Amino acid sequence: MTPRDTVVRILLCDDHAVVRAGLLALLGSTPDIEVVGEAGSGEEAVAMAGKLRPDVVLMDLQLGAGIDGVEATRRIASPDVHVLVLTTYDTDADITRAIEAGATGYLLKAERPEELFTAIHSAAQGRTALSAPVASRVMDRMRGTGTPTLTDRETDILGQLSRGLGNREIARALFISEATVKTHLGRIYAKLGVDTRAGAVAVAKERRLLP
Repeated sequence: MTPRDTVVRILLCDDHAVVRAGLLALLGSTPDIEVVGEAGSGEEAVAMAGKLRPDVVLMDLQLGAGIDGVEATRRIASPDVHVLVLTTYDTDADITRAIEAGATGYLLKAERPEELFTAIHSAAQGRTALSAPVASRVMDRMRGTGTPTLTDRETDILGQLSRGLGNREIARALFISEATVKTHLGRIYAKLGVDTRAGAVAVAKERRLLP
């Protein structure tokens, strides 16, 4: 019997019912994957994983109120229950936290169904499953090439950002226009691989880019 002939028991964890319904329909289309439960919160996922003992837990990172996907992963991951993160977030900080918490794999929701199916079977066997963009980030970090170079102005703006200042306040503090702040923020986001202010600060702290 090949690994693909083995039915993999899955627990879904996502706080959006529509997303869970979509995944349920998608996974139900393949005979070698069986969804044994659905959880809408981290706490629920932990409880259900302990009761159902699935082969793989498909875990979102952002779960609304309560514990997040990283903490849920930390409580669930074991030699018998593997956690495969399925999320839209691919910042270095998110990837690092999830892997350190015990996630077997990290997949982006933009992946094709075939890639998801393959990742699920890999995770069930305890083998690492990473989306291509995530694998590239991990390799860059291992090679030491993942740290971007920020200009002095970008570093100044990032510092103001870490203090919780808005664009207008940053512009006043640095004696530049608000439009200039927005331009620099766009470049900072691109260099750090994020799309939010909070993500930029988190990655900057992780990579020690802030003074």
